[in-house]
Amino acid sequence: DLGDGEWFGPSEVDYYTRDYRGVPDAPLVRCYHAAYSESLHRYHLLLDDLSGSHVSASEKQPTLAYGEALAGGLAALHAHWWGAARLAEAGAPIHDAAHIRRFVAIAAPGVDYILAGAAHILEPHWPALLRDLYARHPAAMIARTRDAGGFTLIHGDAGEYNILAPRQGDVPIYIIDRQPFDWSLTTWLGVYDLAYAMVVDWDPETRRALEAPVLRRYHAELRRRGIGDYSWERLYDDYR
Repeated sequence: DLGDGEWFGPSEVDYYTRDYRGVPDAPLVRCYHAAYSESLHRYHLLLDDLSGSHVSASEKQPTLAYGEALAGGLAALHAHWWGAARLAEAGAPIHDAAHIRRFVAIAAPGVDYILAGAAHILEPHWPALLRDLYARHPAAMIARTRDAGGFTLIHGDAGEYNILAPRQGDVPIYIIDRQPFDWSLTTWLGVYDLAYAMVVDWDPETRRALEAPVLRRYHAELRRRGIGDYSWERLYDDYR
């Protein structure tokens, strides 16, 4: 549910009907009809019913095959709008400093809730580290925008509840629900989507075991799709 003054734009309609039309292997559910109302700030989608073959990825334990499928699907989306020239064509420039600061400011109050509710299970160094993160990271994010390498249109919320995984096996996967708020990051480092998926939802042991090969697959898929100016070292640094 949306709060007072909040509303969704046409992003998800564009996701299915415009932004990735003709992209080979795009991990999108077939869309039969979509419409957005500018006056109501609401939309509808008529999508293929995959309930017989797929479940929310939250219901399955991540495997290497699943992670590589996710990496390949995200690479298909990201490569299509990769770099400053393509983003200019999309009318989606890299966010300015004010937008980044607002994005961080929306999340920053959460630190106090985390510390109040979970301080007893955090390592002793974590409270200070969390506060230091919010003190230093916005400037690092702003500085990173000075080099357009690695930037693209992102999904922004590629968590397990927005990914459909097959009931049997690991492929194909589908990524759904691209519904950013006006303060969300929508043009950002492509590897952000993989970081979001692996760091937020996977248990630490699974992530540590799988993240390097999954990132390698993502890098290889970008290169296969013509992205030749983004090194492995830069990708891994952006992920961290």
